[in-house]
Amino acid sequence: MALLTKAPRGTQDSLPEDTAKLRFIEATALETAALYGFRLIRTPTFEHTELFDRSVGDTTDVVQKEMYTFIDKGGRSITLRPEGTAGIVRCVMEHGLLGDALPLKTCYISNCFRYEKPQAGRWREFSQFGVEMFGPAAPDADAEVIALAREIITTLGVTDITLKLNSIGCPTCRAEYHKALKEYFAHNAENLCETCRGRMDKNPMRILDCKSPVCSEIAAGAPKVLDFICDDCKAHFEGVKTRLTGAGIPFEIVPTLVRGLDYYTNTVFEFVSNAIGAQGTVCGGGRYNGLVEALGGSPTPALGFGMGIGRLMMVMKAANSEYPQEKGCDIYLAPLGENARQRAFELVKLLRAEGFAAETDLMGRSLKAQMKYADKLGAAYTLVMGDSELEQGIGKLKNMKTGTQTDVPLSDSLISTLYNLTLAEAVEDLSNTGLEGFNLNMLK
Repeated sequence: MALLTKAPRGTQDSLPEDTAKLRFIEATALETAALYGFRLIRTPTFEHTELFDRSVGDTTDVVQKEMYTFIDKGGRSITLRPEGTAGIVRCVMEHGLLGDALPLKTCYISNCFRYEKPQAGRWREFSQFGVEMFGPAAPDADAEVIALAREIITTLGVTDITLKLNSIGCPTCRAEYHKALKEYFAHNAENLCETCRGRMDKNPMRILDCKSPVCSEIAAGAPKVLDFICDDCKAHFEGVKTRLTGAGIPFEIVPTLVRGLDYYTNTVFEFVSNAIGAQGTVCGGGRYNGLVEALGGSPTPALGFGMGIGRLMMVMKAANSEYPQEKGCDIYLAPLGENARQRAFELVKLLRAEGFAAETDLMGRSLKAQMKYADKLGAAYTLVMGDSELEQGIGKLKNMKTGTQTDVPLSDSLISTLYNLTLAEAVEDLSNTGLEGFNLNMLK
């Protein structure tokens, strides 16, 4: 029975307070991305397994150890998405979006799934915001995507972050780097983990991303990719650095940064915070110029990033970032008696239709219990309705902040009365803050 009342390991519930924060983060990310021209795309929660095998890479931890894969009733191998990029690339190819005017700028908010050891900042189900850009090969695009990621993070109140930057070159120059890595790791093969020994011939760069402390220590002395990239890749990377410097975006070159997915080429980057310990990477991305072609399309330069929303929430908490106050109850109607309950139900419906957050009793509470509940809701106003109020057609509206009471009609005109009261109070609040000459129409 305990299993029925406990979320699966590595997952978490979002209670109303947390959900309000998530919605604020998502809205901020989407609004900021829209300023850069990125438009939202939604893709299925699961895809054909081959999509991730071919894009993410069958030598990565994600594909080898972490994917949630199953055979459906039609005998097809299906996988819950472990990351967002592959599904977006499949989507834009399927719907012919790459044939439109370029660059194509897309963004997404998706739940992703990886079977990992749960720990602080790492879950088996997690929400991710990301952007993907298709078409431009110039370093300007790299710098724009990085600038967007930074603006989202800083807009959310997180400023103590480090941009870590590297280039892993193109497939041509990387071939020479792979030779050097194979030779280096061959001398340490007996000390590598079993997974990394299997990667040596097929993709030795994956060893650089291994989470094993022993493998990480060995990898620290490996040849650096920046010593092997070709002149074109060097020029591109210099262009990225120049654009970032010109935009006032500081960065740190990290030659060991390779990211954990096989589709990356050239620029790779991460934004890291020291506020939450080992899981401080809140955003990571880079170029994947060969991915569209690898999935059967025409060669198309592309790049993007993914940003873990749950981890970003942890960093925001550590940074004491502020969230906007969630809208509460505008008015609570407290009915006494069946006739009053009927009229309260009708008025609540009218109030909600005009945009007021209105509540009334649904539990058959006493007046004292209703007022206590209204206080718990944080109601700005309360209106008690009994037989005498119905007969007179007038009730007393109480401002819960000031305690003042105002006669109001228990009819459809309650809407305009309440609107005028709240508008007048808003103007008074603004005047008390010294905002003279405020335009009243801005509140309408």
